[in-house]
Amino acid sequence: MNTRIRTQLGLVTLLLIVAMLVTTSPAAAQTAEEGVANFYSDKFEGKKTASGEVYDGKGLTAAHKKLPYGTKVKVTNIENGKSVVVTVNDRMAATSPAVIDVTKRAAEELGFAKSGKAKVKVEVQK
Repeated sequence: MNTRIRTQLGLVTLLLIVAMLVTTSPAAAQTAEEGVANFYSDKFEGKKTASGEVYDGKGLTAAHKKLPYGTKVKVTNIENGKSVVVTVNDRMAATSPAVIDVTKRAAEELGFAKSGKAKVKVEVQK
């Protein structure tokens, strides 16, 4: 193979690698995870979330460690099979043991408002 063809193949390979890196984000790669979900305390009612929106415990929103604001996620309570779709509008501490924090309304719909936490599956909706 001559030098010119090898150089062209090298450039094409490099361009393909760069294109894959640019179009693949961590949030896109992470489409499902399992772990514990908590729900917000009433003391956060009316306060600003990390996105700037005001927290409303009657809404269907959530806090996540990494997913971008506005991401819709389906949260399923593994124990009872109940699901709800929430929108990420807040950020959790990276050190939190939970995978997601949801509003009180979402916790009620998922059936864990009395216990305070549940094992859940979180799936990014497309």
